[in-house]
Amino acid sequence: MTEKCSLCGRPIQPSTFEAPGDRGFCSSGCYDVYTTLGAVGSLDDTQSPPGGESTQTGDADPPERDGSRTFLRIDGMYSATCEAYLESVAESQAGVTAAEASYVTETIRIDHDLETVSKDTLRDALSTLGYTAYLRDDASTEADTAGGTTRRSREMGGIRKRRDDQLLGMRYSVGFLFGAFLLVPYVAILYPAQLASIFDWQALAIFEGAFRLDSQGAFVFLRLYFVMTGIILVFTGLPVLRGAYISLKMRRPNTDLLVAITAVSAYLYSTAAVILGQNDIFYDLAIVVTAAVTAMVFYESSIKQRALNRLTELTISQVEQARTYDADGTTQDVRVEDLEAGDVVLVRQGERVPVDGELVEDSCTVDEAIVTGESLPVVKRAGDDVIGGSIVTDGAALVRVGPDVTSSIDRITTAVWDLQSATHGVQRHADQLASYAVFLVVGAAVTVGSVGALAFGMAPPDAALLALLVLLAGSPWALGLATPLSVAKSLSSALRRGIIIFDETVFERLRDVDIVVFDKTGTLTTGEMEVIEADAPPELLDAVAALEQRASHPAANAIVTAFAGRDGGDDTEDQSDSADDAVGTEGDNRIREFTNHRSGIEGVIGDTSYLVGNLELFAEQGWTVDDDIRSRVTDAQGFGQLPVVIGRDGAAEGLIVVGDEPRDGWDDTVSRLGERGTEVVVLTGDDEEATDFFKRHDAVTHVFATVPPEGKTATIRRLKSDGQVAMVGDGTNDAPALAAADLGISLGGGTALAADAADIAIVDNDIRSVETAFDLAGAARRRVKQNNLLAFSYNGIALAALAVGFFNPLTAAAAVIAGGGLIAVNTRRKLLG
Repeated sequence: MTEKCSLCGRPIQPSTFEAPGDRGFCSSGCYDVYTTLGAVGSLDDTQSPPGGESTQTGDADPPERDGSRTFLRIDGMYSATCEAYLESVAESQAGVTAAEASYVTETIRIDHDLETVSKDTLRDALSTLGYTAYLRDDASTEADTAGGTTRRSREMGGIRKRRDDQLLGMRYSVGFLFGAFLLVPYVAILYPAQLASIFDWQALAIFEGAFRLDSQGAFVFLRLYFVMTGIILVFTGLPVLRGAYISLKMRRPNTDLLVAITAVSAYLYSTAAVILGQNDIFYDLAIVVTAAVTAMVFYESSIKQRALNRLTELTISQVEQARTYDADGTTQDVRVEDLEAGDVVLVRQGERVPVDGELVEDSCTVDEAIVTGESLPVVKRAGDDVIGGSIVTDGAALVRVGPDVTSSIDRITTAVWDLQSATHGVQRHADQLASYAVFLVVGAAVTVGSVGALAFGMAPPDAALLALLVLLAGSPWALGLATPLSVAKSLSSALRRGIIIFDETVFERLRDVDIVVFDKTGTLTTGEMEVIEADAPPELLDAVAALEQRASHPAANAIVTAFAGRDGGDDTEDQSDSADDAVGTEGDNRIREFTNHRSGIEGVIGDTSYLVGNLELFAEQGWTVDDDIRSRVTDAQGFGQLPVVIGRDGAAEGLIVVGDEPRDGWDDTVSRLGERGTEVVVLTGDDEEATDFFKRHDAVTHVFATVPPEGKTATIRRLKSDGQVAMVGDGTNDAPALAAADLGISLGGGTALAADAADIAIVDNDIRSVETAFDLAGAARRRVKQNNLLAFSYNGIALAALAVGFFNPLTAAAAVIAGGGLIAVNTRRKLLG
């Protein structure tokens, strides 16, 4: 059995880091995390059955999982109640062993016997009560119609999702148009008639007795309003009624149940009142409550869609097509899933390697940063392993497909889905209030009705009407209005600042964060190499730039950009394509030899030999390096920069310092997080020398370097035992860690998989937006609490009117206007100054 890393569970290669003691580690980074933070479960723990926390460590085999694992996206999930219901539906199917849902990511993960229950059967079973389920693997089939580039944007913008959004918009339109029509008699006749019964105003005299229902009038009125209000209640309010039904079924009262209690009670009371010839008819309350709440749900949905539309510029990490290479040199384009073990694929310069495999012949330079986090590409030679998802930056690669026919990108994607489906949402603050309010209101209604019938001898119909009045006045339905409005405005405020937040739980989780983990390359730094310092003779720099045009990695590009063509020569891009690159114009100054080493390059121009690389390369080639250059190399490494030694004819003569510069504002952001009492950790796949700069910052608690993607996820798990963890990253290699964290934040320059795994996406590369997100979370909390408190203003007015015997459609309308108006005014205030 292959030995595995004690931290992350990766197989340990013979050439990897050798740790002291009896435990093995795949890298010095995993060893540092283990010794600093302690043991933690491996990435393979995500394969363990749902329902309990795994305590498995990396040096044990992962538990076996029988059957198949299917991931589905569920449109319509928006609460913890939805999670519980859909899990129960899935687990009721024959052959299903476990199911775990997350409304935060609208994902459900199902372990099942594929022969007993198919994926399509599960999809159909979960497409119930207004939910729409579809396989996550099918998201790419809608790419053309969805218009998005990230999987999330394809899923959320595909045909099914657009159809659901259009239906929600239609529900809102029907409620608004029909409701406005039905409210005209109330505004024109009923409200003035009730005012006339209270105030002896001359202007209202004409309305006295204007709204009295005789038998014929009652029949016409009932037939019209019973049917039309019923249509609005059922069609427009179906999402709310569904949420109420599920909350009852799962015994988890929520705001939908409060809204449904008010609307349905108003409908039933009004129908009974018309039959009994009374004019206290609350059809208007049923209409307004249903239409208003649905309008807010539609508004919240539209804001979320606007946020998703901002993600379309992000890149795609997955490869869907491959180019097979036959022995006779012919090629054929095939889908990646059609590849078989042993196939040879051709990957040209600038293309991604579709699957993991082995380099068949020659050599090439490969950028593995998207998978490993290493900022510098590596030279691969025949027989070396090549990672699926990496980019061939120099030359071409013939890759023999490995036995698993999988890509590291695919495995990372599956790991992300595993983690996402286990990310349960928190119960909304309003739903927590609703769980108490439902019992109080229903209990009060039953008590009042019973007392009226038993103690005061009221007839059963009158007692029932009194109980319904208590429900109408006492149910805080406005919580169902305040919550989506608060969420929508908070998401909109974040969007205006370039911060995309996908659901309201983000604000709640963000406020509870104790530890913020930053990736380095592309997050705390720009991810782009540039020459910071150069100390060498000009002609030597010109020669090095000419040689570097044949290499293809960030350090080479930075050197070429800085020094090639300084005297007005040809464009460097044209020069790099020529086999006759020259330093000058003399024929003997052409490049005669060129060699790509793992840590540098070597070449001959004219009669002069040149060597460019690190100190180890100079030692391997037997070139001399004086003490001054060695000292400067050490100093440069201490600041997290890459020193490149350059020399000619056997001796080092100068130094070029290339750096991945820190982002503007990183210092202030980290400092302010520290001032909040938040622990800051830097986690990267780069070498330890590249992180020394961050170790000097007072607010940074830990810096872990050379940590692979699996190790990042394991580190996040370990840190989560000490508090709530947020992860900030930008690359595909960060995606599992982003999904594993309590909160994931991706920067705008990041990959599609990172954006899909994250809860927050910052569309630009301003790291200061991380601090802004924390500020928004605090302000959003204050707004939610204020709006929830204002939601009870309706009940204050309605219950007071009921207590003095003046609760009627007029006072109910006044209570609705007062409560809704206060919520709207408070919501319009800016979250941040």
